[in-house]
Amino acid sequence: MKKKIEQVAKWLNIKTNLKGFDITGASINTRTLKPGDLFIPFRGENVNGHKYVRSAIELGAAASLWQRDEPGAPEDLPLLYVDDCEAALQEMARAYRDELSALVIGITGSNGKTSTKDLVASVLKPYFKVQKTPGNFNNELGLPLTILSLDEDTKVAVLEMGMSGKGQIEFLSELARPDYAIITNIGEAHLQDLGSREAIAEAKFEITAGLQQHGKLFYDGDEPLLQPFMEDFPQGVSFGFDDNNELTVTDIKATENGSSFMVSGIIDAAFTIPVLGEHQVKNTLAAILIALEAGLSEEQIRKSLKDAALTDMRMQMVQAENGAMFINDAYNAAPSSMNAALNFIRETTMKEKKWVVLGDMLELGDDEQTYHEALSQYISGSLTGVCLYGPRMKWLYDKLQPDYSGKLLWSENDYGPIIGLLKKYTNKDSVILVKGSRGMALENIIEPFTNQGEKHV
Repeated sequence: MKKKIEQVAKWLNIKTNLKGFDITGASINTRTLKPGDLFIPFRGENVNGHKYVRSAIELGAAASLWQRDEPGAPEDLPLLYVDDCEAALQEMARAYRDELSALVIGITGSNGKTSTKDLVASVLKPYFKVQKTPGNFNNELGLPLTILSLDEDTKVAVLEMGMSGKGQIEFLSELARPDYAIITNIGEAHLQDLGSREAIAEAKFEITAGLQQHGKLFYDGDEPLLQPFMEDFPQGVSFGFDDNNELTVTDIKATENGSSFMVSGIIDAAFTIPVLGEHQVKNTLAAILIALEAGLSEEQIRKSLKDAALTDMRMQMVQAENGAMFINDAYNAAPSSMNAALNFIRETTMKEKKWVVLGDMLELGDDEQTYHEALSQYISGSLTGVCLYGPRMKWLYDKLQPDYSGKLLWSENDYGPIIGLLKKYTNKDSVILVKGSRGMALENIIEPFTNQGEKHV
């Protein structure tokens, strides 16, 4: 954005004597602040951002907010006084959204939000000016910051929406007011907070709260828990593996270059993506539907999908110095996404020797032992070796130990034994899936196998 400070004050319905300052963005962190930003000081349990206001101005911030009940306001600095800094940030984003002419696409789901965001942006980027949520800026602070970072001439904004509890997606949707919305799937993430997959489905469906009247919702039609919500919702379009979906996929083939597949229904065509995994192909269906709505032809979609780029650690192919191929899917994990990744490694013909490195799945609530043990049904004798990391993976280790005939190793908190085993037994004939929750940081197991970090294929 690029607004005069008077305009920002008007958005916030406050009076100011400040004039002439150009505000070109918003920041809540002096380490990432850019010249021209409006600094937003938040008060947390351990940090009070008001202590950094002067530093922010010295680093180039055009001005700063200041919460009225915070003492010690520096009179020599350009400040806008507000009742609540978080509410003010959200109100600015709401006002700026009103002025934007961009097509807004909102994405939520238990798994695959970021991959779908990347795929949608990739398919549209050659033909429109596209901006997307940076990193995981997908909550009540990240989303307004993302909206305020949009250029005024942006044609498409692809916005990720995350949650930890009920009502949060509704708030984000009403803030962003998407023209199109996507629900990737309903998994087990946030069971600890919401209690059941039914409650998670209800929370994800909240993305329709702010959907424009002319808009459409593209949703995982293979998920039975979403069906009750669709009965009285005429704006829904389904995608998935089942033939009953409005866009379905078949003939998925994996190669060292990615995935090829056929789609049928709304469009009948063949596509390829430089990404592995049936679940990533399914995410691509949502991107294809968005591209069709944007007016792209089949050939335009095919061309841009060939060059699609995903954020690192999403079924990312990493070539090791010993010739082995790592599949780095270490960004996050839940039972549904773990099962999908294990299905891929079990069925792939990329390499003769197949290994998996699995880390704990977090935030699963009271049934976490059951979910970890249940992974055993996706692990077969076709796998050369299984390496498990983290205290929760001991449950899977104990489940596998009596019958699994391949190499089997569990390490509670040390990457070393796993790295040592892989260095001893993997080579150019090996493919190694690495997957776990973000807190397990399993990418540290891959790093010793690459020269100067990861080599991206």
